[in-house]
Amino acid sequence: MTHDKPIYNTVEIQKRVDSYISQFKEGYFSPLSLMARLTEEMGEMAREVNHYYGEKPKKTTEKVKTIDEELGDILFVLTCFANSLDIDLSEAFDMSINKIETRDKDRWTKKD
Repeated sequence: MTHDKPIYNTVEIQKRVDSYISQFKEGYFSPLSLMARLTEEMGEMAREVNHYYGEKPKKTTEKVKTIDEELGDILFVLTCFANSLDIDLSEAFDMSINKIETRDKDRWTKKD
């Protein structure tokens, strides 16, 4: 993780995405369309992970893409999803991490 580029918090991410989407009459896609788009982006991420870490190398004719580019695409669509449903990503993450920290606190071997 490098920090030589801008660092955004979830509020800034959600505002920037909303600012972009709000300039178009069509606005946000429906939740079903966003789910399909998120699934599509996850498939592209899986493909890149397979190329870098799996047994299936890229064809020489395939466009160079990176895992971080695919993660960015997923984050964008996920943010669109949250914005379209008026969900605060900070609050959603807080609920999730609290659940995980409680449920899984003794699940893994802790470092000394």
